[in-house]
Amino acid sequence: MPKPVILDCDPGHDDAFAIWLAAGDPEIDLRAITTVGGNGTLTHTTYNARVVTGLAGIAGVPISPGADSPMVRLLSPAEGIHGANALGGPELPAPTVAADPRTAVELIRDTLDGAGEEVTIVATGPLTNIAMFVRTYPDRLSRIKEVVWMGGSTGRGNITPYAEFNCWTDPEAAAIVLGSGLPFTMIGLNVTHQVLITPEVVARIGAVGNRTAAFGVELLNYFNSTYETDQGMPEGPLHDPVAVALVARPGLVTTVRTRLDIELHGTETAGATSVDLLGKLRRPPNASVATGVDVEGFWRLLEDAIRALS
Repeated sequence: MPKPVILDCDPGHDDAFAIWLAAGDPEIDLRAITTVGGNGTLTHTTYNARVVTGLAGIAGVPISPGADSPMVRLLSPAEGIHGANALGGPELPAPTVAADPRTAVELIRDTLDGAGEEVTIVATGPLTNIAMFVRTYPDRLSRIKEVVWMGGSTGRGNITPYAEFNCWTDPEAAAIVLGSGLPFTMIGLNVTHQVLITPEVVARIGAVGNRTAAFGVELLNYFNSTYETDQGMPEGPLHDPVAVALVARPGLVTTVRTRLDIELHGTETAGATSVDLLGKLRRPPNASVATGVDVEGFWRLLEDAIRALS
């Protein structure tokens, strides 16, 4: 049976592919999309979610906007990577999908209440919406199977030397979700940087031949250009769909059970994820952390999902 999923995201080029994978893979039943300020302002991320769902022919999946800023910090969108509208590169068509009138927290609540089974939350942006849900509806947490988050790293960061962008944007939210007792899996840069957008990958996506693929190629080319300028990586990493891939095909991503803590106060390390792989802190494990990915299997999965769309 397909796994019911809520996708919380901040589209974003790689979030667009996460949406397409969640909607196009037969092992996932995408029940709702919620948006958060992160790669762009909430106005842009919500608009972009509406654009990429409509363009791909994804219907019947409600989209609700959530938090427009982190819990205690100021939002600093990733314009250097994603552009001023968070989806730079192609000309965006007018969205054909309307936003749901509910807030993100309300949509998560209603989706859980109506599911009849546990639901997985895949989060590919800052965890602000999920932290707000944890605080607002602690009585509903038993209805969440797990939270799978693209964020953090077992090593270096990409927005500061130690912090990955999604965690750096709202580390307080990440700490709340991690401390809630919900089953938690982190897919960090140490894994997503294995999934690089090579010229072969761009050609493979383009060869799918539908409207989603053509738009996706434009996104990938822009993403690579900004990654080369900002990070010195001419072949950028397609982070967010890896979190969806783990839910769709758990065997594609290797994880270990370990201790994960969020650094909140360090002068140079705020937003860093402390992953105690060697057990040096003698603290009980509280998360699963990704350590590897079947790269070819991932790209095949994504190709097949895009092929299933418009």
